[in-house]
Amino acid sequence: MSAWLISLEGTEAGHQLALVLALAAAFLHAVFGAMQKGRFDPWVMRGAIDFSYFAIATPFALFVVPWPEPHMWGIFAGAFVIHFIYKYLQAMAYQRGAYTVVYPVVRGMGPLFTVIGAGFVFGETYSGMQWGGVFLLVGGIFGLALYNYFTQLTDRRELLHALGLAVLTGAMVAVYTTYDAWGIRATADPFTFLAWFFMIDGLAMPFFGWKRWKTITPRPPVVPLFKRGVAGALVAYASFGSVMLATRLDKVGEAAVLRETSVVFAAAIGVLFLKETVGPRRLFLMALIALGAVFVETGG
Repeated sequence: MSAWLISLEGTEAGHQLALVLALAAAFLHAVFGAMQKGRFDPWVMRGAIDFSYFAIATPFALFVVPWPEPHMWGIFAGAFVIHFIYKYLQAMAYQRGAYTVVYPVVRGMGPLFTVIGAGFVFGETYSGMQWGGVFLLVGGIFGLALYNYFTQLTDRRELLHALGLAVLTGAMVAVYTTYDAWGIRATADPFTFLAWFFMIDGLAMPFFGWKRWKTITPRPPVVPLFKRGVAGALVAYASFGSVMLATRLDKVGEAAVLRETSVVFAAAIGVLFLKETVGPRRLFLMALIALGAVFVETGG
């Protein structure tokens, strides 16, 4: 399978597959965010997810995929630090703010900075229509966040704190997207990067989740928690793996922008499963996000 994927790099078939992978990653990322913000404390939930994907990835990393090249160890160390900062900030934001306010801000920061970063790192260029699509998508995402903020009935001061953390988290999304795209291109086999990334990335947050689990009352029941942890790990594999493969097959910036249509999926999840409401204004803003993604995809 690795040889087949590598053969598609830079081709029209690779471009189409990257589109499908990026949209799949968008849906799955929204599912993942809702799982972390859902039934259990976000610190505990993230710890259970990371422990699960560490445990599942380890045998694949050690015994299935080709061994990483020597230069990859430094890349994995950098990815570990970047993703730890991202997850730490994200858990703090989710702890303080509503999902429908925090999630759009986190995702809205990423695509603009990723497109700019991809231009510097990978030399990617975009048409005027594509830049218009980026700004339309980002504007729709931040409009959605502002609308959600002003219609929340919770403590506004705490929500502002959550928004500040969400902005920082979104900046880290841009950093890890660009860095990981560079990392997956630096190894011969993309599945080597994915397997070792998940094994290494799953080392830190279980410790923080365990510490949090010991201090909260009532403590989340272990069996349901780890059932969700395993489910979250499988979603993480599919979501992160899809967007990383998309960045190897095609433009990093396009994949990053398309992934942020996850905000539309997140709103649907918020309505169906978290009992949140969507009115005509939010539907209009979500339509702008989707239209921006269409411009980015068709304007190249």
